[in-house]
Amino acid sequence: MVNGPSPKLSAPLEQGVLPRVRFCPSPTGNPHVGLVRTALFNWAFARHHGGTFVFRIEDTDAARDSEESYDQLLDSLKWLGFTWDEGPEVGGPHAPYRQSERMDIYKDVAQKLLDGGYAYHCYCSTEELDARRAAARAAGKPSGYDGHCRELTTVQIEAYQGEHRPAIVRFRMPDEPITFTDLVRGELTFTPDNVPDFGIVRANGAPLYTLVNPVDDALMEITHVLRGEDLLSSTPRQIALYKALIELGVAKGTPAFGHLPYVMGEGNKKLSKRDPEASLNLYRERGFLPEGLLNYLSLLGWSFSKDQDVFSIEEMVQRFDIDGVNANPARFDLKKAESINGDHIRLLDPKVFADRCAPWLQAPHANWEPEDFDPEAWERIAPYAQTRVGVLSEITANVDFLFRKEPVEDQASWDKAMKGDPAALLTTAREKLADADWSDPESLKQAVLAAGEAHGLKLGKAQAPVRVAVTGRTVGLPLFESLEILGKERSLARIDAALAKLAG
Repeated sequence: MVNGPSPKLSAPLEQGVLPRVRFCPSPTGNPHVGLVRTALFNWAFARHHGGTFVFRIEDTDAARDSEESYDQLLDSLKWLGFTWDEGPEVGGPHAPYRQSERMDIYKDVAQKLLDGGYAYHCYCSTEELDARRAAARAAGKPSGYDGHCRELTTVQIEAYQGEHRPAIVRFRMPDEPITFTDLVRGELTFTPDNVPDFGIVRANGAPLYTLVNPVDDALMEITHVLRGEDLLSSTPRQIALYKALIELGVAKGTPAFGHLPYVMGEGNKKLSKRDPEASLNLYRERGFLPEGLLNYLSLLGWSFSKDQDVFSIEEMVQRFDIDGVNANPARFDLKKAESINGDHIRLLDPKVFADRCAPWLQAPHANWEPEDFDPEAWERIAPYAQTRVGVLSEITANVDFLFRKEPVEDQASWDKAMKGDPAALLTTAREKLADADWSDPESLKQAVLAAGEAHGLKLGKAQAPVRVAVTGRTVGLPLFESLEILGKERSLARIDAALAKLAG
């Protein structure tokens, strides 16, 4: 591959022609955040230009694809808030939108390519291919397919067939360089030695991705293909195949290609499906908001503005275009993702926030008995929790002190807070709190402040034993508002229990 001019070129949108883009995942395993980023950029591009977002399922690999993964894909896209104009459950003029239901189409196109001389049968065995590739590498030559079956005579073909050799179908690549303008990377050129003839149909007749993907794009009249950088090497193949499809009357034109930058994980390595932080399910389970996660993923290769990282999806759609995508790899930063998600949590209407926390206030997340949950106490504490949590799953540990009969036992928190003479401090604090106004958090604060002063401690040191005695943890929601909501009787009883533990 040869890099061309560095300036990025905008998508060639002719006047009156709206873009048609597609998102075409394979239903294998859990959705990957890099896959979501690709869906997001395609969806935002279509919505920005008033175009069409096509959702297509590439499920021709029966060994890896599953209905469970298919259902999970649809559920994930709906959870994220994506809508598609054509695809599963929606339909459209180019149905069906599952490749497993389009086999007759691929078979017909493959035959047209063979009849037109654009493709040929290859009888090379795996062992023969491996041996020739090894020899090419040893000689310092390209190790791709060497064109052995490209110009077989009738006699040679009959001989192979007489041996009952299985044959795949290969596409015949042109002998000249292929140049195209990538919407993210500018002009690129691939020389013939880097793009050998490639298989499009297996020996058992099953079509390969290299055929079905561009055929579907052609028949669905896709105008822009925005996909991951890892697929860049296959683009000259697709461009050559498009030329053949146009000449055969199957395609109307060649789409514009834009290859999105890698999403990198730890150690400058591409984030892979095997990395725990790559799984979309992880973020759902941790309580990321769809809008918070999409906001962060949009920053992996694109920028809203120099001084603004937090924005709504509607704002992104208004501003997004492919010429703003950066070609450089983007690093996935979990802490920044959590920070941006926390910002979105604080932007929610308080009632909406309280409603979205519901799953984390119930089994299996809740560590209290269902009958001990107090909706009124939750309603009162929720505004304080909204200012503190970065993901919704954090809500459980922050409010469990309200709904448990006893605070959670956390020995590390206890050891950290109960230093010096905690019994003396707690005894004084209890006396001061007993006389305080429990309808006023400021009064409770002054009580603990006074107790600390009596023992030569500032408020931060004085409130630590009180917090652990009442909530079980060293960190959490604002202490004095929490005490007020928990109530005088329960709070003082927990301090008494802590004193008994210290005495014991």
